[in-house]
Amino acid sequence: MCGLSGEVRFDGRRPDVAAVERMTDAMEQRGPDGRGMWSQGAVALGHRRLKIIDLSEYGAQPMTDVRSGVTAVFNGCIYNYRELRTRLEGLGHRFFSGSDTEVFVKAYAEWGRECVDLLVGMFAFALVEHHTGRVVLGRDRLGVKPLYVTRDGDRLRFASTLPALLAAGGVDTSLDPVALHHYLSWHGTVPAPRTVLAGVRKIPPATVRVVEPDGTHQDHLYWQPSYTGHSALGEDPELWREAVHEALRTAVRRRTVADVPVGVLLSGGLDSSVIVALLAEEGRDDLPTFAMGFETENGEVGDEFHYSDLVARRFSTDHHQFMIPSDRLPVALEAAIGAMSEPMVSHDAVAFHMLSEQVAKEVKVVLCGQGADEVFAGYHWYPQIAAAPRPGVADAYADAYFDRTHHDLTALLHPDAAWTGDVSRDFVRAHMAAPGADTSLDATLRMDVHALMPDDPVKRVDNMTMAWGLEARVPFLDHELVELAAACPPDLKLAQGGKSVLKDIGRTLLPREIVDRPKGYFPVPAVRNMAEPVLARVRDALTAPEARGRGVFDQRKVAELLASPNLHRTKRGANTLWQVASLEIWLQTHGIH
Repeated sequence: MCGLSGEVRFDGRRPDVAAVERMTDAMEQRGPDGRGMWSQGAVALGHRRLKIIDLSEYGAQPMTDVRSGVTAVFNGCIYNYRELRTRLEGLGHRFFSGSDTEVFVKAYAEWGRECVDLLVGMFAFALVEHHTGRVVLGRDRLGVKPLYVTRDGDRLRFASTLPALLAAGGVDTSLDPVALHHYLSWHGTVPAPRTVLAGVRKIPPATVRVVEPDGTHQDHLYWQPSYTGHSALGEDPELWREAVHEALRTAVRRRTVADVPVGVLLSGGLDSSVIVALLAEEGRDDLPTFAMGFETENGEVGDEFHYSDLVARRFSTDHHQFMIPSDRLPVALEAAIGAMSEPMVSHDAVAFHMLSEQVAKEVKVVLCGQGADEVFAGYHWYPQIAAAPRPGVADAYADAYFDRTHHDLTALLHPDAAWTGDVSRDFVRAHMAAPGADTSLDATLRMDVHALMPDDPVKRVDNMTMAWGLEARVPFLDHELVELAAACPPDLKLAQGGKSVLKDIGRTLLPREIVDRPKGYFPVPAVRNMAEPVLARVRDALTAPEARGRGVFDQRKVAELLASPNLHRTKRGANTLWQVASLEIWLQTHGIH
């Protein structure tokens, strides 16, 4: 896991190496173990390294393969790198390191951009072909690893974080009105390729972008599972339980590949507890596990230690428990927002950031349970959407999931804001109408897994862990497991209140109290309930000259929200004031005026 950056010129000039250095240095926290630069012709690359596989300097980047004339920077991990290396050695390739990055470089030399079809892992990369001047950018299938780009007529820059691009300068930081609509509709989520800034875009998941020396480019979508329910397993619950169980074993086992210690973020929920149980099956003794809680606010309990302790005792893990006092939140909140590549509304980002700070003192790699609710239909709103007729699923999705209607959204905004219509509902309608998803639930899960999830919660986990040089791996987003789940009959997901097939597996591994408990979350009561001093920070941001000058929100609405900070909620119960303030605080934190 690392941070990468680069610049490509299309006007015959040399790249601005100093700008690439600024981008690279802005990502020091993502890669505290090493720094590298490379420049040749129209391209410059930068890299910050977090040593996970091959801890020697032979794994340093940027990495050049002289024989094939390729230089690359890579962020992430290829879990099947050993198998691919053996295959490449059989084809005559020689290796000088034990790193997975070199396997990627040699794989590209052998198979070109189609090599991504062979990679099992999470990754983002930039690669330069010396002989053609072509630059190739790519992201993993589920978008676990980020890659941001900014482009003008003569130059392309890219980096693992959006703030790194800002450090280089020359970015159009005006707000993208379509992205703002998405942000206010989907709990802060802005799907690729947009970001809240008009001048910055994201390479979409499962995409390889080939950039030619003249600046033209072509995107290649290399993976999209079918949600048509065609499987030899039919609808037999026992067959599906066995198949998913085995796929999960494989997914978890893959994510233990490392030359450093590996732990688990253990919330005490079903998903993270299953991961711990499967690692115990593999004979992992004294597995480091980590849980965090916050002080109670307004009667809302801020920890789930009862459940995480139950799992830790059951599997004799080396358990670490952190209780965070509320008076630490103001500083932690600022640090978490500073670590965000884009503004995030989910208050558990602060929890992940604080937990990662502590965990990084113990291990360099953790497994976590993110993605299971989207892949296996665990959220409470899915049954309502699944019951809708297939032609009307987009409207049912909007009714159940959107934070607010288009009318209520525009009422939040400055009266002079111009809108072309309900662009978020239009986005959902277009996505739902695409072929390859049979039922309303199939279309919904395809939307969530492939369009929204990469930008929440996956981005949240990446940003908050990497801020401390901690690599987070997500077994439930193993692409083969996702393919299997996509074909699973809807009833085997929705039964038992959701995630039925996972609960059946959990009952063979875990205490019943873990499987049958109410669904929890990562609570931060002081944020959710707008307690002081969080409220003071929110008030300062929304009444600052920058906020008033920006003219995004109707100041009368802002005053109304500040007067009753816990009264106004989204349709799903989130705090409207926090959603509005999160955007403004993020913009101010990153110097965007």
